[in-house]
Amino acid sequence: MINIISLVNQKGGVGKTTTSINLSASLGKFGKKTLLIDLDSQGNATTGLGIDKSSLRNSSYDVLTNKCDIKKAIIKTKFTKLYLLPASINLAGLDMELFQEEFYNPEFKKNEQLRKAIDEIKDEFDYIIIDCPPALGVCTMNALVASKSVIIPVQCEFYALEGVKQLLDTILRVQRQLNPELTIEGVLLTLLDSRTNLGLEVVEQVRQYFGDYVFNTIIPRLIRLVEASSYGKPICDYDSECRATEAYLNLAKEVIERDGE
Repeated sequence: MINIISLVNQKGGVGKTTTSINLSASLGKFGKKTLLIDLDSQGNATTGLGIDKSSLRNSSYDVLTNKCDIKKAIIKTKFTKLYLLPASINLAGLDMELFQEEFYNPEFKKNEQLRKAIDEIKDEFDYIIIDCPPALGVCTMNALVASKSVIIPVQCEFYALEGVKQLLDTILRVQRQLNPELTIEGVLLTLLDSRTNLGLEVVEQVRQYFGDYVFNTIIPRLIRLVEASSYGKPICDYDSECRATEAYLNLAKEVIERDGE
């Protein structure tokens, strides 16, 4: 059974896009055919896989606004078993467009456009990973409605849990009203600087708060991750010996094991 996983946190800078890219690539390394969906208007997951956004004819924006069939917008990347539905800057105005469409057309459901699109291709993939913008707007709501589970990246820094309650409330609301099958896949600790006491204290704090939901894997803060994205590569293809490569491969193993595969 396919698992559709959204990476969600309305806080920026928590390693969400980095994790979306590298978890997707790592799942591919384990033989899982994976689609990464970029729903952030900044398109960092798209450029992080070496795709020139100016060359794109179709994007996730076109899919969500019914201007393009999802099959025409998906790109096969040069990385193992990894496909991409890229983003464009047009996503920045999507909230208003979909609100207007729903206002004038009572049968239109602004939060269900991605789910309808994914229904057309979900049998073609083992995993679909959705990189959400740092906001709880219509893109993120589309992702939550389409997903089976959520990974919440939490950075190992001061105020790590800031805004998490609001996110959990949103997830519960989606469960009650729109997607009763939605679950929390796990909480991922990111950007750990093990040289500081603060980072280790936050790890303990998050584990106490979320319990068994927290992945065993912790993603370290490493400049190699930034370098890899700047070269348009996942870390496992940029530096196979890097500690971050090991971490993301371990995360992929945990995800696969949690799915009972």
